[in-house]
Amino acid sequence: MIPFLGTPTAIWLACSLILLAAAEAEEMPAGAPAPVAATDPDWLATLRRSADALQWSDDTIRHDWRLQHRPGEDACRILDPRDEIVLEGSRQACLDALASLEQAGKVSPVTGATVIVLHGLGEGRRSMLPLVAFLRKNLDATVLSFGYASTSTGIDDHGRALASVIKGLPAADSISFVGHSMGNLVVRRWMGLAAEDDLARVRRMVMLGPPNQGSELARMVAKIGVLAALSNGAARELVLDWQRISKDLAVPPCPFGIVAGGKGDDRGYSSFLAGDDDAVVRVEETRLPGEDDFLLLPVHHAAMMKHQGVQQATAAFLKTGRFPAPAPAPAAAAVAK
Repeated sequence: MIPFLGTPTAIWLACSLILLAAAEAEEMPAGAPAPVAATDPDWLATLRRSADALQWSDDTIRHDWRLQHRPGEDACRILDPRDEIVLEGSRQACLDALASLEQAGKVSPVTGATVIVLHGLGEGRRSMLPLVAFLRKNLDATVLSFGYASTSTGIDDHGRALASVIKGLPAADSISFVGHSMGNLVVRRWMGLAAEDDLARVRRMVMLGPPNQGSELARMVAKIGVLAALSNGAARELVLDWQRISKDLAVPPCPFGIVAGGKGDDRGYSSFLAGDDDAVVRVEETRLPGEDDFLLLPVHHAAMMKHQGVQQATAAFLKTGRFPAPAPAPAAAAVAK
């Protein structure tokens, strides 16, 4: 057995993913692509990288260079743009090494308009690559991808890790956010902790499938004793401690828009969930008083970052503060006489 697959977090995630797979199975069209494990010869290496990403949080980001720390320890490392480890050691040793790289001109500072993209629970930065690539091509801004150990520690710690990253971007004169799923809760927690001068730099935020009102799916997991007992970190908070953590989630003080996935009916993609949903989050759970715009698109939760409509809507809101108007439905063909 691969060691990391036997950890409580991995077991909890595996069981939860079974529920998600069941929820999505009834909507999988005939001829749909096979699961990654069946088509990707390097799936084991990909799995190992994904497991590794769950253990580290970004502390400082310079474009695609990053200094990361392992939550609860002084263990730090520097990753280059290929995610290769350049140095491992104490935080101070890594800070000194990163400063040397900057002084040598190998790492550039982040300046001007900046967008920070955050992944969701049980994911890593790799999951957001399609959206990051699209935004880099379509925005006049520096786009950074923030990674955090979503299942290793709680939302408070993730919010403080984000605070460290933002503190390390003094030349970023405006900062916008794009969060997927729990990534939005991390930003909202940071906003509750942030200093006024940092909040003053925040320009706009796009929320993709955010569980702003908690998660019915998480409440279902909580009713399965063994899964609730195995959950930890932010996963445990979402499952068992929503009433507590929700009080510390700030409403964004900037214009923000919400993109929800769903069918536009009362059934959604999952027979497990009541009402319209994206197979993981119910449309009603995404809403947040004060939202400046809202868009419903026919997309599953896990596919949002790869969906062209989501990508275009995200870029549009970051540019203008509004989502584009939905395309009109094609007119019915005239009946031949």
